[in-house]
Amino acid sequence: MTVTLEVAEGVGTLRLDRPPMNALDVATQDRIRELAQEAARREDVRAVVVYGGEKVFAAGADIKEMQNMDHAAMVLRARDLQDSFTAVARIPKPVVAAVTGYALGGGCELALCADYRIAADNAKLGQPEILLGLIPGAGGTQRLPRLVGPSRAKDLIFTGRMVKADEALAIGLVDRVVPAADVYTEAHAWAARLAQGPAIALRAAKEAIDTGVETDLETGLAVERNWFAGLFATEDRERGMRSFVEEGPGKAKFL
Repeated sequence: MTVTLEVAEGVGTLRLDRPPMNALDVATQDRIRELAQEAARREDVRAVVVYGGEKVFAAGADIKEMQNMDHAAMVLRARDLQDSFTAVARIPKPVVAAVTGYALGGGCELALCADYRIAADNAKLGQPEILLGLIPGAGGTQRLPRLVGPSRAKDLIFTGRMVKADEALAIGLVDRVVPAADVYTEAHAWAARLAQGPAIALRAAKEAIDTGVETDLETGLAVERNWFAGLFATEDRERGMRSFVEEGPGKAKFL
């Protein structure tokens, strides 16, 4: 399999495994969607790490495969391509990308679908599609400007240049930079901590934020208000408040 889902202690690792560069061919894209949907459904998965291995996250689409596709073929395929990545973005649980080596084109777009990105100090990220006479097609023109702002996104997409980890951190493309050997460990620790948290409240927070940034303030506030009130019906809310009153803040156990 080119993508696997391994689950341990509440953390699901969505692992790309298509050596040498984790090129994202059609079969791999479809497998990503399948396993992202599985991670979304499974109750034993409470947080997710997206990982490409020690050497590379994903160096982009399979260009040899794509070269053989004409306009008609891509019209039929483009929605499935986007849906594969959107399935990761829609996992209703915390998702962290552990980025090693290259995360280019589709690899960068896959990382953009995570809630948080931890990069190796040797990572290089970018959207080089313009160098092929194309634009990003798996969400890059939409998710990248929402993350780093339109001007910075245009710079990366117009030029196709790669950014190293330090610049990616400076512009907000990644959230932390750590030594390459520590990337997966740090990402897993981030996910494991949240896997111990209140699952419904985390889902509510993610949906409220993701919905809010896509709409006007009044609509976003309505989403927040509905989730906030709804959480008062959950056992986790009762447990959290009882623990706060009896033991002090930060000691509640939600599993």
